[in-house]
Amino acid sequence: MTMASSPLSGSSSSSHSGRHGRVRLVSSSQQQRFRPWRGPGRSSPTSTWVAMAKAREASEFLAGERVANLKDGAAVDGPDLSVTVNGIKFPNPFVIGSGPPGTNYAVMKKAFDEGWGGVICKTISLDAGAVHNVTPRYAKLKAHDNKQVLGWQNIELISDRPTEVMLAELKQLKEEYPDRVLIASLMEEYNKDRWDELIGRTIETGVDALEINFSCPHGMPERRMGAAMGQDCELLQDVTKWIADASTIPVWAKMTPNDINITSPGRVSLDNGIDGLAAINTIMSVMGINLKTLRPEPSVEGYSTPGGYSAAAVRPIALAKCMSLAKMIRDEYPGRSLSGIGGVETGKDAAEFLLIGADTVQVCTGVMLHGYPLIKTLCGGLQEFMEEHDFKSIDEFKGAALPYFTTHAELYRMQEEAIAAKKAAKVGLKNDAEWTGDGFQAETDSMVSNN
Repeated sequence: MTMASSPLSGSSSSSHSGRHGRVRLVSSSQQQRFRPWRGPGRSSPTSTWVAMAKAREASEFLAGERVANLKDGAAVDGPDLSVTVNGIKFPNPFVIGSGPPGTNYAVMKKAFDEGWGGVICKTISLDAGAVHNVTPRYAKLKAHDNKQVLGWQNIELISDRPTEVMLAELKQLKEEYPDRVLIASLMEEYNKDRWDELIGRTIETGVDALEINFSCPHGMPERRMGAAMGQDCELLQDVTKWIADASTIPVWAKMTPNDINITSPGRVSLDNGIDGLAAINTIMSVMGINLKTLRPEPSVEGYSTPGGYSAAAVRPIALAKCMSLAKMIRDEYPGRSLSGIGGVETGKDAAEFLLIGADTVQVCTGVMLHGYPLIKTLCGGLQEFMEEHDFKSIDEFKGAALPYFTTHAELYRMQEEAIAAKKAAKVGLKNDAEWTGDGFQAETDSMVSNN
């Protein structure tokens, strides 16, 4: 890696600048609490042509996509893809979304090596022993050609790995990749002491930011966690205040799309000092019924449960939710951030989120379908879009589409005005009786098609 500075502080010192001042990362005595997993050493740099081949082989879906040349996540040539969000510099706007692609040291290391702009780990809680995942836990909705995956359902829970192991691996990653952006996803019960403990222990690892999971649709609702908390603005009022008070680094609140008005929990979060929002998490769904077995999918011992829906089919819903949040942030909370999530598989998919005001774009299911080398074509596709419009940086077009969203009543008013203006212009003549002597030349010109 070429950069020597921390993405937050801009220097190689052992402290971060947070919202509440500078905080020391880990003392020598504290380091003894961590037992990092000693995985294989970091891989040597891969030549450009090998990286391109890997990206193209990642998935048949990516055939023909432009491949970016990246070094430590930054574009070596072409338009600049870097963004600065809540004081953190990302080499590109693409962030691994919380889930299986960030479930342990090995896969997060892989993401950094491939060039992802940031990584969010799978959600951590204090009581991993209460998390019991099942298999199979996924189901696909395919197009009629039975090839392209349009939708993806999961019934997966948060991390089932011991908290101390996940924290040790986050610490190891920050030691090995000090200039790359690492974000910890957290979820807890309605208990201030537990939030204080989890946030404090997580910040000690040196992560750059926190993302709070207020949105997993099947995330242990019996304990008022995940979406069960994120959809209850009274609970959210207390919890977001606890989190903002406890954290010395930026915090994003991840919103659920299963709330009719996503701006309500978003507003509560921002009012209480949360630095940014992330949206959307998965949509509550039943993937389907197997017409041979007559059982729901995914089937575990013949039974199933509703789970979270993602992949390409959710992108229009995600764009609508992000648009609402982006307008709220623009009008009421300037300077706060938005991380867009939902169905992104190409750079041009991502451009749509950036155009409606997102600062970063998260990808989770896309990585599960196409592999970590997807980052090369995501960046390449985004650069291609930028070159088509002569954009040199993401700041030049971020939010450019947002002013063009309005109400249906306003659409009708504007259209009526346009129709009236066209009638007033009176282009052409209806019949020979309308010709006049004085305006003969202009009347003739009004009926010429190739002026």
